[in-house]
Amino acid sequence: MEEKTEHVKCLIIGSGPAGYTAAIYAARADMKPVMYQGLQPGGQLTITTEVENFPGYPKGTMGPEMMEDFKAQAERFGTDIRWGLATSVDFTGPMHKVVIDEKTTITADSVIIATGASAKWLGLESEQKLNGFGVSACAVCDGFFFKGQDVAIVGAGDTAAEEATYLAKLCRKVYMIVRRDEMRASKSMQHRVKNTANIEVLYNSTTKEILGDKTVEGALIVNDKGEERTLTITGFFVAIGHHPNTDIFKGWLDMDETGYLSTVPGTSKTNIPGVFASGDAQDKTYRQAVTAAGSGCMAALDAERYLADKGIH
Repeated sequence: MEEKTEHVKCLIIGSGPAGYTAAIYAARADMKPVMYQGLQPGGQLTITTEVENFPGYPKGTMGPEMMEDFKAQAERFGTDIRWGLATSVDFTGPMHKVVIDEKTTITADSVIIATGASAKWLGLESEQKLNGFGVSACAVCDGFFFKGQDVAIVGAGDTAAEEATYLAKLCRKVYMIVRRDEMRASKSMQHRVKNTANIEVLYNSTTKEILGDKTVEGALIVNDKGEERTLTITGFFVAIGHHPNTDIFKGWLDMDETGYLSTVPGTSKTNIPGVFASGDAQDKTYRQAVTAAGSGCMAALDAERYLADKGIH
């Protein structure tokens, strides 16, 4: 099959709040952006249900609907939104090459990366079945829906400890399920967990099954002695980390040891001129829709200035 090649002024890889916001700004700046949506058009918000913390939606909105709104706005200003997955890149020269679906080569004057991150899951069938129905990978996003209820959280790092104490403020009881006999979290975070009366830490424990038909009703926990225990809970939070979707940029772009793209502080600039990173692909600290959208805006403005400096109109 013959390979196709196409040249664009601004290529956006990935959708979601960062990608769509970048597209809105880039399209309005007449950069004629082309966006490839990736494996999960709309990003992580399409697997969340209600979003109540995004400004401008006083009654809250559904994650997938919100992403449809973002997409419609990007299209309204002329973004060319396409199905497809970036499978490899070549950032050798001033012209950036990106291969889509292993067959179409796009050359681009500027590239905005908005490939996001994916939550790591335990890999249980019940976890996937009840995802969005009591199972969540974001306590800050979804904790509010479990006010006054009993919940469990899996994880042993700083994020898990932070999310457990956050949930403890809202929920009646928080079970923290830790695989080993100690937490990986920093001493100060462990101290905070241990000093929170309504958090019960279950050490040497793993989750065998999440119980419930249509919504979470409990969790079956087993300890290292093989003893089983059923927790009666309505919410089950997974906090075992995220992995950024940045594998195709390895060897080209600077990243930290976990794969988050490095940007020049206060900008979206990567180590390659003309390549900009936004959203959860480069943010392991905040990971919110509103901060992703803000960084998408930054990436489009940085790209616009880059093109203007290069005299590309």
